[in-house]
Amino acid sequence: MTSVLIATGQSLQRVGLRMLLESQPDLTVVGEAAHGPEAVRLSALLRPDIVLLDGRSTGADTVETVRRLVHAPDGHAPHVLLLTTSDDAHPYGALRAGAAGHLREDATADELVAAVRVVAAGDVVVSPGLARALIDAVRSRRAVENSAPGNRLDTLTGRERDVLTAVASGDSNAEIADRLCIAPTTVKSHVSNILTKIGARGRVQAVVFAYESGLVHPAQQHVLHA
Repeated sequence: MTSVLIATGQSLQRVGLRMLLESQPDLTVVGEAAHGPEAVRLSALLRPDIVLLDGRSTGADTVETVRRLVHAPDGHAPHVLLLTTSDDAHPYGALRAGAAGHLREDATADELVAAVRVVAAGDVVVSPGLARALIDAVRSRRAVENSAPGNRLDTLTGRERDVLTAVASGDSNAEIADRLCIAPTTVKSHVSNILTKIGARGRVQAVVFAYESGLVHPAQQHVLHA
């Protein structure tokens, strides 16, 4: 059973999200928060697997809320799935802070449920409608932050670079194994080593790193989805 904490400033949205998620046999809602600080407090108390965060309506700095959720002093780090609109300015910063992905607020019920399950499994969700804005943000940031990622890229072996490139393309471990003709367990080991070497908490941050370091370029971009 995957536990979810809903964090949005809109009471009707909280009711709707709770009804939707609790209609699924494998999902349960353990709490609701109306703003960022409350989400952080309840996350420490209830220790959910997922925090479904509507950054636009929680009335707090979204990036800081994500950072506090995934770097809690007690070590509990829920997967944060960010609900966004097409004109939000913070998805990139939230992903760098440790969010597991972002989904458009106008996503269908099936898309939202699927995204929660994907994130719970440790994979990445990036809405197709926001992918281009994310890549543009990465491209702009690379202009001012190009040295440090490059240094960390040098620590990766050739095979690890191949795996990271595939991760940035949105491939699952099974797909990477097929592409590189290696065992899925070997892929898992490579991903773990990559995260350690580049200092990334999860696959989303690894994808951001792949673009920032220049390993993957916007022209190679594939939409990551559920």
